Amino acid sequence: MSPTDELVKQWESEQACLREQVVEEDTEDWQKRPDFSGLERVAGLDLSFIKGDDINACSQLVVLSYPDLEVLYGDSQMVTLTAPYMAGFLAFRETPFFLEALQRLEREKPALVPQVLFVDGNGLFHYREFGLACHLGVLSGLPCVGVAKNLLQVQGVNKNEEHQSQISALQKGGDSFPLRATSGKVLGKALRSSDKSTKPVYVSVGHKITLDTAVHLTHSCCRFRVPEPIRQADYRSREYLRAHFPVAETGSTESKDKDYMPKVSDAAKGTLKISNFVVQYCKMQCKRCVCSCVCAFLSF
Repeated sequence: MSPTDELVKQWESEQACLREQVVEEDTEDWQKRPDFSGLERVAGLDLSFIKGDDINACSQLVVLSYPDLEVLYGDSQMVTLTAPYMAGFLAFRETPFFLEALQRLEREKPALVPQVLFVDGNGLFHYREFGLACHLGVLSGLPCVGVAKNLLQVQGVNKNEEHQSQISALQKGGDSFPLRATSGKVLGKALRSSDKSTKPVYVSVGHKITLDTAVHLTHSCCRFRVPEPIRQADYRSREYLRAHFPVAETGSTESKDKDYMPKVSDAAKGTLKISNFVVQYCKMQCKRCVCSCVCAFLSF
């Protein structure tokens, strides 16, 4: 078995273990109120890269007030990603830095710790029903929502004529339709997030929230097509790179779908070795798992 195959097998095992801990119910009082009264702070997390560089990135956490969606806190940090990019395992590259950002916030300004997280990616709408939003939600212990800008074609959900027809039937902001797997299970929803945008976003449960609540909350956080917590995180991470690397172009945040898939760096090709990140990841026994799964930066 090659080093790459060993890593994939290890990551699949860890995802399966953590998947058992995903809570697909509304656990917070504010989630059960029609106007989300009691919700005061929402956060977005994202990574942006210098174009052509899939190793060095700006990790961004933004906390916004709710329902006004005004920025309360921002944290921009340059990070070096050591785990290789492989489709379906994005969380192993990004989650450690998002957890570090949340931990810094908890230490420095605990009154601003968010009540719910938004990430640019998928949750249960994933190859193994455990995407970035699930991973971050379970390890942080916070409610988390995945919002993807592009459709992940998985488990029988395809970008075909039927899908396009369903999109055309979305008449106004807040309209949605289910993303149903071949098994019949609903993995997420396509949401027309704004009256001004006919292109939907794809919402799925990450952790500690129902799909209907996730969709309703996402719509309530949209001034434009992309929900404001994610939009602000993306904007601020790009601006940080432009300010600190003015001669370099900033690329989009690392894609969660096939439309933009960064290549693994040359150093990671061929004789791919398990990186220091993975070694550290493997040394820590997950306190929340019943099996011998391991988790990174688990101190919440």
